[in-house]
Amino acid sequence: MKKDTAKSLRAFAVELVIYSVLVTVYFFLVLHLLGEWLYRLETQHRYLYAAVAILLVAGQAVVLDAVATLLFRFLRRRWR
Repeated sequence: MKKDTAKSLRAFAVELVIYSVLVTVYFFLVLHLLGEWLYRLETQHRYLYAAVAILLVAGQAVVLDAVATLLFRFLRRRWR
């Protein structure tokens, strides 16, 4: 395997681990902070719950993408 390919593969593996940790932390944070409220919202106001859930998914995508991009840029700069 070429040296550049090995570096890219190692950077990808580290990025994958970091992103997995970020997603897991986000999941438990939302579950802990909003779990009870989301449950009540789901049982009492189904349409509002659907809208909030979609917003949470979209927010997760935007925020985690921004954080992951910053981390990946930092990591790639260090390994060059």
